[in-house]
Amino acid sequence: MASCVEELHFSHIHIPVTIDQMIPVLPAGPIPAVHGSRLYLSNLDNMIGARVFTPTVYFYKSNYMSSNRKPVTKTLCDALSRVLVPYYPLSGRLREDSNGKLEVFFGQEQGALLVEAHSDMGLAELGDLAVPNPTWAPLNYRFPNEEPYKVLDMPLIIAQVTLFACGGFSLGLRLCHCICDGIGAMQFLAAWAATAKTGTLVTNPEPCWDREFFQPRNPPTIKYRHPEFKRIEERSSLTMSLWKSKPVQKCYKVSQQFQAQVKSLAQPNDMLGCSTFDAMAAHVWRSWVKALDVKPVDYELRLTFSVNARPKLKNPPLKQGFYGNVVCVACGTSPVNNLIKGSLSETSRLVREARLSISEEYVRSTVDYMEIDRPNRLEFGGKLSITQWTRFSLYESADFGWGRPSYAGPIDLTPTPQVCVFLPDGSAECSGATVVCICLPGSATHKFTEFFVCLKDLISNDESE
Repeated sequence: MASCVEELHFSHIHIPVTIDQMIPVLPAGPIPAVHGSRLYLSNLDNMIGARVFTPTVYFYKSNYMSSNRKPVTKTLCDALSRVLVPYYPLSGRLREDSNGKLEVFFGQEQGALLVEAHSDMGLAELGDLAVPNPTWAPLNYRFPNEEPYKVLDMPLIIAQVTLFACGGFSLGLRLCHCICDGIGAMQFLAAWAATAKTGTLVTNPEPCWDREFFQPRNPPTIKYRHPEFKRIEERSSLTMSLWKSKPVQKCYKVSQQFQAQVKSLAQPNDMLGCSTFDAMAAHVWRSWVKALDVKPVDYELRLTFSVNARPKLKNPPLKQGFYGNVVCVACGTSPVNNLIKGSLSETSRLVREARLSISEEYVRSTVDYMEIDRPNRLEFGGKLSITQWTRFSLYESADFGWGRPSYAGPIDLTPTPQVCVFLPDGSAECSGATVVCICLPGSATHKFTEFFVCLKDLISNDESE
């Protein structure tokens, strides 16, 4: 079974990058906003976890220097300028209103930013382009002395094209999470890519702003406990072990066969069953807790993950093309001891219950909760957060005319070491495998690999029940 999980490694390299030009990109035509215009952002857009830029990178091995190839930077700039007409909110800036809530504002500083850079290295020198690599950081532009988590008065799209000596190139993209969730980001990216590829504006579907859809009720009505926002007093060894030591990023390519066996072993003892995500999330959570040897064993831990709420909204339904944040944070809780000594099926049931708890009313309750008691800082106490990027069309959405990227995804997980990411396998054979990336203290990496890869204990426990 171990052969069904392959540990993936990345090269520790230095990438010399020279910035050649900084190009402000404005909408190519008139937009329905003038100097002084403001746009409402919903409470889902205002979640503290959305007040970030999501950095991604896309690598293209196609030879941009070939005589029959389109110029990369000009093609991307022209297409972005066209796309910014229907996606005009992305040409504005964020600011806070008198209540501390974010809004999009249109002032003198406008437009996206595209940076052109070059490197004397070739893509082959970067090693295997299969997993996130923290040393790729120079491929995503950051302003000098930029503060962490700064989103106010920043371009909402920051793109960096890096041309490599071999003729390949990368596109580093920082997109403000307040404006769009993962599905919305893929919708925007697909429009930009299709416009670059065809040379004419392509938007399918037409983008829809309509953030007023998520206005809070009057009066706000909170019908759930919302443990995902609960402020936790940290009294376990978990957070200290993760943040006091330098975290190590580990990545594993998990085959469909392995996922199917985990799912089979994780089925709860009822008629409802569990999904592959329920099973894999439960398995990762248990392996992580065991590897970290969390104390005390009666401490209650949380597993959180985002659920796309679009299919839940029926009355009324969300308009097609909406690209804002439509995610709710599902939360499962369990004492340490239950995760260590309980069965995988018990944990998968907790994940399933958390996932299925997200309903239309839960979305509305979340919006109302944020209106009354909006968290102003991220809570890490006793928590692992899993982000499921496998549902995003990362590779399919990013053909700008130079073919499918050889890698598409995040760069570095270590700044938030209590996050695990499920990524689609980008290899050419499209095997259906999932790449699981997680951060751990160096002292816990061997134990995590052992617990995660070996299913023998799970099989013996399953047979004994």
